[in-house]
Amino acid sequence: QIDEELMNAVGAFSLDQARGFSPLMELAGLACAQTLATVYSKEKYPKVLVCCGPGNQGGDGLVAARHLGMFGYEPTIYMPKPGSKDIYRRLQKQCINMDIPIIPPPASAEELPRVLQSSNVILDAIFGFSFKPPVRAPFDDALKLISASGLPIVSVDIPSGWDVELGNAEGVGLIPDVLISLTAPKIGAKYFKGRHFLGGRFVPKAMQEKFQLNLPEYTGFDQIVELPRNYRM
Repeated sequence: QIDEELMNAVGAFSLDQARGFSPLMELAGLACAQTLATVYSKEKYPKVLVCCGPGNQGGDGLVAARHLGMFGYEPTIYMPKPGSKDIYRRLQKQCINMDIPIIPPPASAEELPRVLQSSNVILDAIFGFSFKPPVRAPFDDALKLISASGLPIVSVDIPSGWDVELGNAEGVGLIPDVLISLTAPKIGAKYFKGRHFLGGRFVPKAMQEKFQLNLPEYTGFDQIVELPRNYRM
């Protein structure tokens, strides 16, 4: 509900504004990139596999891939079902303009195992808070391969395959090492045991008061803040 209000007339952020630019998605993607860069240095983890779904989560991933490229990482994008909206095509084009490799969708099933072997860390931007089980093709096999890779995983907002409230109740979701919650931690995040960051410096005070959000203070110019393990909304 909070995310929906941010994207409607009340929040004054739009998801698909003129020329296909979304300030909210841009800030979210930047927060995701900053989180990965905070935990996994480009010197030790230069090759990032950015796994994108077809919805808003995948858009966050595309923005993050662009920023990671700007940060000096070497991202590769896995996106077997590209989003159909114009904004996603524009975000893809921005990545292509930066020479960021995008695995062609027809070859994604064959290429994913190979790219996993040459990657150092994964940014999981496949499913968002609206996901409901079961996991369908081609992402069912993809989640198994990603889990079996043994690579560190940074998940965006909610780990892919998790229910937004019940967590990994079905047992098919990813188990990330790092979670970057956007706007505010989702209920299902209470089942997450790794390093937990928040990216939501775009939430106005009035909305924090309306929804009684207990959000931490951000420091300096950072778009993210790490949450303590005992953090509660």
